[in-house]
Amino acid sequence: MSDMARRDWDDAFSNMAHVDGSEKLPAFWADRAARYRASGVRLDEDIRYGDADRELMDIVWPDEAPKGLAVFVHGGFWIRMDKSHWTDLAEGARANGWAIAFPQYTLAPEMHISQMTRQVAAAIALAADKVDGPIRLAGHSAGGHLVTRMVCADSPLPAPVLNRILHVLSLSGLHDLRPLMWTAMNELLKLDEAEACAESVALQRPNDRANVTAWVGGGELPEFIRQTKLLAIMWDGLDADIREVIEGKHNHFTVLDSLKEANSPLTRAFIGELG
Repeated sequence: MSDMARRDWDDAFSNMAHVDGSEKLPAFWADRAARYRASGVRLDEDIRYGDADRELMDIVWPDEAPKGLAVFVHGGFWIRMDKSHWTDLAEGARANGWAIAFPQYTLAPEMHISQMTRQVAAAIALAADKVDGPIRLAGHSAGGHLVTRMVCADSPLPAPVLNRILHVLSLSGLHDLRPLMWTAMNELLKLDEAEACAESVALQRPNDRANVTAWVGGGELPEFIRQTKLLAIMWDGLDADIREVIEGKHNHFTVLDSLKEANSPLTRAFIGELG
């Protein structure tokens, strides 16, 4: 443990510190998403999937009957952000005929990451009751961890829902949680060795049906590229259907932008039409 602590793990995960103007991004995202919600898109907001204050989700609907359910789970290191920052990211999938659910979950320190995993599973299960057809999951950063946990061998999802999941897209996902124990944010996360190992998808076995794309920007911090490569290496060794994509020079935030485009490679990966 003392050897690992020699690295500056806070800096290794500090995306905001390495992107110019990042202090303005949360307000920018919130404004952009609010304008999208006000644009006339069909939207059901604040659907309750549990009793906790933050156990809410939104669903953006396509113009016709949905082809299936796409789910996007937000990031923020399990300690910040909510569903309202990201609504506009639905547009690429919505334009292709998919319904997109945006769940949020209780943040640390009020809950541990293992509890958030179960919350996201409950949200997906409820969304699956509302939308027929195949299910495709995507999550960013901490959200990448949460959606990939859904297709581990110990998935908290009920089998009928799990069997409908055709693909998981982990965008800049966090798949090895052990280094977070050496960061200042662990005062909030309260990860210990047991939970960090149990929740690290790179250390878990994939479900037999798991089909995963681990996608990261080529301009991201080295730790996020390592996290992506690690999942691809570990699950490939377990004969999972997994692939790794390192996209251009995108940073941790710009890597998301093309989800708004109907024909982008990222949207195609999300909805399962990547050639």
